[in-house]
Amino acid sequence: MAIQRKPKTAIAREAAADAFVTAAPDAAAAKPVTYEKGLPKGKKRQISLTIAPDLLRQVDERAAKAGIGRAAFISMAIYKALEEL
Repeated sequence: MAIQRKPKTAIAREAAADAFVTAAPDAAAAKPVTYEKGLPKGKKRQISLTIAPDLLRQVDERAAKAGIGRAAFISMAIYKALEEL
């Protein structure tokens, strides 16, 4: 019986592919720098926000009326505000 190497996992292949792409000369232009503030939650970052109770109630009411969650409503409002600047 011959000793065989353990097959590489998908994670190892993905890490090798990421390392290859990152080493490319134009990698800096293609891939944005990661923003490290907040706690990582998938592709997003979790932050803490302090808000007045009345404003929070209005946000919750508008989000419910739109059929979306509070976080989605706040994200959309921030996105729209940034687009106007």
